[in-house]
Amino acid sequence: MSEVVAGPTAGGVRVERVVTSGVFALDGGEWDVDNNVWIIGDDRECYVVDAAHDAAPILEAVGNRRVLAVLCTHAHNDHITAAPALREATGAPVALHPADQVLWELTYPGTEPDEQLADGEELAIGDIALEVLHTPGHAPGAVCLYAAALGVVFTGDTLFQGGPGATGRSYSDYDTIVDSIRGSLFCLPPATVVLTGHGDASTIEAERAGLAAG
Repeated sequence: MSEVVAGPTAGGVRVERVVTSGVFALDGGEWDVDNNVWIIGDDRECYVVDAAHDAAPILEAVGNRRVLAVLCTHAHNDHITAAPALREATGAPVALHPADQVLWELTYPGTEPDEQLADGEELAIGDIALEVLHTPGHAPGAVCLYAAALGVVFTGDTLFQGGPGATGRSYSDYDTIVDSIRGSLFCLPPATVVLTGHGDASTIEAERAGLAAG
């Protein structure tokens, strides 16, 4: 079951959240996690952000809408597990920043996503645009997606309620993630709602104050 968390705009674009559960695996460890899957669209078409764990509830929330693309904020396995199944069910391409190909191949060896996301690229949906912000640190190809018209930014595992995402595993770096957050996210309007890959939402203002205090 999905819940509407932002919108709709005048053109009917809204943000829905589906929570799926599964296992995050990296560097020989495994952790049970709940993931936020975001659906941005109107009654006709949508994007799916981070197809995690289980395609069935995502497809149920999408319904009869056309899926324009499955957008991956990064390629840790828990964020891409259901991406191929969504592609097969809907015909939508899977898009990822090319710097995360190394992580993609840990889950899907010898394959590539269908499309590449680029810093500064804008993806249109209804009466809004999603701006791609390359924010490495948690993963080399991590991106955030900023929807100015909705006042939200989808941060994947780059920024959470309470601070930066984890950087203690392979292909991650703390200084890099902090630079990404300060350079690409903290310049957004303070009231921008931070919609994360796991857990509850926050705001740019709250996270800027928290990082400064820390």
